[in-house]
Amino acid sequence: MGQDIREMMKDQDLKGPNLTAGHESRFQERLDKAFPKKNKNNAFFWMKIAAAVVIFLGAGYFGYQIWNTGENEDPVLVENSVADDAAGPQITLGDLSPDLKKIEEFYTTGINVQLASLQDSDDNKELIDGYMKRLEELNNEYEGLNKELNEVGPTEATITALVDNLKLRLDLLFKLKNKLKELKQLENEQFNDITA
Repeated sequence: MGQDIREMMKDQDLKGPNLTAGHESRFQERLDKAFPKKNKNNAFFWMKIAAAVVIFLGAGYFGYQIWNTGENEDPVLVENSVADDAAGPQITLGDLSPDLKKIEEFYTTGINVQLASLQDSDDNKELIDGYMKRLEELNNEYEGLNKELNEVGPTEATITALVDNLKLRLDLLFKLKNKLKELKQLENEQFNDITA
């Protein structure tokens, strides 16, 4: 009952059916007619490579521009640094670390933009002068803090006070802009009431 499969396979003829002469070549011809070989278009291949190179170079260029933005530019600063003495160079908030430099540049640029966008007129001159007086006080306080920074050295309290001073000045300018906007709306409403 137990037969070895190897013995059984020896007895059988493993050759398949005999094909007529030329069968394989005729079959190959029919396949070639049904499915002709496509010639690869070399120009299209090179266009793909050129497009990939252009995309790669463009992405590299824009990536380079994004990473290097602002490093070579001169920042616009509010006149808030203490004048150099004969004693030596003065340390400012931006000299302590790159992060503090970014913070200082952010606030001073915002302050400069808000100051430049103020529209002074006879109607709002008194309001603007009051805010400018307060800004001058804050600027003097900032100069005093910078002097303390140079005399005592950087402490957490001094650094926090310098950043808070910058924040307060920018907030003060935003409040001034809102007051001017309210004043202008009030004048427009009064003008509309008079003409109506």
